[in-house]
Amino acid sequence: MEKQPNQKQAADSFSSEDLISPPAKKAKKSEETGCDNTKDPRISSGAGEEMQEIPSGGEEVIAAVDNRAAEEGSSSCISEEKKGFVFEADVAEDKGARQAMEDVSVLLPDASLDFPGKLRCGHFAIYDGHGGRLAAEFAKKHLHLNVLSSGLPRELMDLKVAKKAILDGFRKTDELLLQESVSGGWQDGATAVCVWIVDQKVFIANIGDAKAVLARSSTTNESGSHTEACNPLKAIVLTREHKAIYPQERSRIQKSGGVVSSNGRIQGRLEVSRAFGDRQFKKFGVIATPDIHAFELTERENFMILGCDGLWEVFGPSDAVGYVQKLLKEGLPVSTISRRLVKEAVKERRCKDNCTAIVIVFRRG
Repeated sequence: MEKQPNQKQAADSFSSEDLISPPAKKAKKSEETGCDNTKDPRISSGAGEEMQEIPSGGEEVIAAVDNRAAEEGSSSCISEEKKGFVFEADVAEDKGARQAMEDVSVLLPDASLDFPGKLRCGHFAIYDGHGGRLAAEFAKKHLHLNVLSSGLPRELMDLKVAKKAILDGFRKTDELLLQESVSGGWQDGATAVCVWIVDQKVFIANIGDAKAVLARSSTTNESGSHTEACNPLKAIVLTREHKAIYPQERSRIQKSGGVVSSNGRIQGRLEVSRAFGDRQFKKFGVIATPDIHAFELTERENFMILGCDGLWEVFGPSDAVGYVQKLLKEGLPVSTISRRLVKEAVKERRCKDNCTAIVIVFRRG
């Protein structure tokens, strides 16, 4: 299944101005909030970009009333407490109206594998396959191991070293995937949104149109607990969509000899401009280089939502944050919350695509 055009223009989507080439991009205030996020020393990006911050207050959220699992089920995990914060995570998925499920996900609360160290390491990811799920499965199996072997810090945090390890891990994974696809005679592709929690630092990397959103409190009280009951959480988009219609992506594709058709697709077929695999489109400028952002965990960070494009076609970032916040206030476990989020997307909001969501909740240890 190739990426289908997004028929829904989300109110929180990036404008073309947001997609300027990263090295040339200048800091600007978010149109949604008037906040200059680049001045927040706790938030950094891999290419001089700022993250988009969107208030979530004032939106009416309708919660599902039962806690039945989504069609494809879910699983949850809780991190081992090592320092500062612990996190609980869950994934839920549903194939929606599609005949096959091409999303795959990763939940690794202890992601050290054969690379132990002093720094806690957790890893979470969603790979959204198109044309099949072989590329998604390959990335799930190899990306994290390649990032670790490329030098993800395990003893002493170094921001530049960590980002370079993630970049190298994506590059190695795509190179190996392309070799595998040639020998196997398949041409699948996959977008990705990935999170690494290393000690107190959170790294987000994405290619394509999967998205990560952070829910942050505006203030904390003296005890360090969240005060979102009085102050609505802000939804901060941590990722940047990569589609052929955006100026930065279109320019690279055209310089590589590719054509962006009137339907916004490369050679009239592929909508996303960055993905693992898709070897038939690599010569036309499709790359697997991720955008990388990082932030420090504090008492203000409440939770994150990772989702494939199917989720975000029916949920805006603020809408999703408000939905999850409401269920957390009701005292529901993360396993139930992720299932309800996906069920709301598929059953109530009529998401027609595969739908996968990971909810990661941060708590003070």
